[in-house]
Amino acid sequence: MKKITAIYRRLAMLLVLMGTALSAFAQINTDQVVNIGRNALYFEDYILAIQYFNQAIKAKPFLAEPYFYRSVAKISLEDYGGAEQDAGMAIERNPFIVDAYQVRGVARQNLGNFKGAVEDYDAGLQLMPEDKNLLINRAICQSALNNYEEAQQSFDRLLSLDRRNDRAYIGLAQMNLARKDTVVALENLNKGIELNKNNATAYVMRAEIASRTNRDFESALADMDSAILLEPRFAGYFINRAFMKYNLDDYFGAMADYDYALSLEPTSVEAHFNRGLLRAEVGDNNKAITDFDYVLKSNPANFMALYNRALLHMRTGQFREAVKDFTAILKKYPEFEAGYMARGEAKRRMGDYKGGDADYERAMAIFRRNKTHVSTFNPAEIEATAAIKKAEQRVLNGNDEPETAEEIINRFNTLLTVTETDPVKPEYANRQRGHIQNDNIEVEPMPMFTLSYYAQDNKLNGNTHITREIADANDSRLLPGKLTLVSGEPQLGEEEIQRHFSNIEYYNSLLSMGKPRSIDYFARGLDYLLVKNPDAAIADVDAAIALSPEFTLAYVLRADAHFMQYRMAQARDNSEGEQLSDATDAKVHTMMRQRQDIAALDLVIADLDQVIKLSPKNVYAHYNKGNAYMLQGDYTAAISSYSTAIQLKPDLAEAYYNRGLLYLRLGNKTLGVADLSKAGELGVLPSYNILKRMTR
Repeated sequence: MKKITAIYRRLAMLLVLMGTALSAFAQINTDQVVNIGRNALYFEDYILAIQYFNQAIKAKPFLAEPYFYRSVAKISLEDYGGAEQDAGMAIERNPFIVDAYQVRGVARQNLGNFKGAVEDYDAGLQLMPEDKNLLINRAICQSALNNYEEAQQSFDRLLSLDRRNDRAYIGLAQMNLARKDTVVALENLNKGIELNKNNATAYVMRAEIASRTNRDFESALADMDSAILLEPRFAGYFINRAFMKYNLDDYFGAMADYDYALSLEPTSVEAHFNRGLLRAEVGDNNKAITDFDYVLKSNPANFMALYNRALLHMRTGQFREAVKDFTAILKKYPEFEAGYMARGEAKRRMGDYKGGDADYERAMAIFRRNKTHVSTFNPAEIEATAAIKKAEQRVLNGNDEPETAEEIINRFNTLLTVTETDPVKPEYANRQRGHIQNDNIEVEPMPMFTLSYYAQDNKLNGNTHITREIADANDSRLLPGKLTLVSGEPQLGEEEIQRHFSNIEYYNSLLSMGKPRSIDYFARGLDYLLVKNPDAAIADVDAAIALSPEFTLAYVLRADAHFMQYRMAQARDNSEGEQLSDATDAKVHTMMRQRQDIAALDLVIADLDQVIKLSPKNVYAHYNKGNAYMLQGDYTAAISSYSTAIQLKPDLAEAYYNRGLLYLRLGNKTLGVADLSKAGELGVLPSYNILKRMTR
């Protein structure tokens, strides 16, 4: 659906012309670094490209080109905030790079800053008045600002330069739909399809007009078939086509389309919800409940899914679950008489006649107060009307209303996939290699840094993690391997595991003879930890600390061991909790586990505090404290620890990433997106997946 825009065609020429502007210098060959980055851009390896441009910018921050190229990489990853900033830096250094204005304009357009985007497109058009891409992007932004006359002038200028520009006609159709002129919009789409029969978006828009405005589902279905032939891997098209098949009474075909949409995009809440409705209609009640369960797990605030599930629980005799659902409904709508009647019936079916009678009396009281005998209150209709009004307001405004903190938190926690609604959105993505922001990446924080002999270099930015104490230990040559810090636990093979058991035997013999040394207890403790024996590791570290109370690395290792104990206890408790059938027992178990978790993490924090006392600039101790506080639910303390780590080491990508996640959990989208953008710039790949979902 998305096309590679003219910027890439011109970029090939820019890559050649601008290469000569970079000169070599003493520390690194800047020209070579930028050339490699440009090659990575060409092959769509955007993450790798960013790392090379980082090096060039660090070496020669006065050059414009590395900032420009990095902005292209970021916008390809849908990091629009980062792209806007980098393009601005390029413009500050060289105001004559036309494509820098275009990149910044596109970034602003995707961020909803249409006024700023128009300013950039105007600046670009002053330098290159006949640039077709700048013209169409400006026209779309002007339309979004409801400046329809100016938008029409931009479209007219574009068509005077290129009468066969099908994207211009699609843009005109979008503008005319916003103006409620479906007749002219349909003419625009017909012309666009006449010029280019391979533009799936035009078929989708025409199908929308046919189904929503004219109720002509047969024509709409034919257009959706054409769109799917052109883009058979886009789940949203199958969801749309299922709607049309449903209205043509082809329930089997609609169900098949929902199933296929979910095979393409298993996380599609829209597909689960719609399939649940269809399953309920055909009497497949239990499977319908399963679909609504998924929807509510992703978005507990989805009232329509809750309401439908409540009805299905009643229909299938699951009265206890029905009572729970209706209770949640009545909490939001306490005047819903039929809700009390339904909940009362469910309670009576469970044998709770007293509770059932109480609900019946509450319903009767509402009837008497309203002087009616029939329920006229329909919460489903209220929810649907509110949703329609909100959608209409968004169309009218040209962009989304500002999100509340609660909405940001909810969207972050659910990360729903949303179908594209802008038919000429100026993106450079072409669904090929390099677009890691499209991967379904589980949202998990970056793990703690732990001591290890197995270095895990970040191949994107070349960073290895080491402290002064680690360097001193390695220089002493008293350990069986070269010590380092790794983020997470490496998976050891059989040979490595056997080597650690051999080391343990060696230290057993050594410590049983002669005078024991703290370094020997430390070394054996690390071997124990690497073979997942934290209890023995802690015993050895305790012995090491008793001999050398200021042995900083021993406190680091003990914190690692306590954290491993915590993780093992979590796994154990989760398994035991799943076996508890009684709700009261499960609740007690959960409360006890929470207390134990906090106590276990307190031990980790205490050791890290000791590390910081002995080595105040130990950035990894501050970072690990942030992780421990986050697990305890103390997000404010966690953010403070991450901020300290970033002050000590401004390129610690993991700290930006985790702090960004916490900001989003707290509803601060601005700071969260900024941190994730920085983390992505520094090589944390999952950042771009979250940025894409949070900036839609």
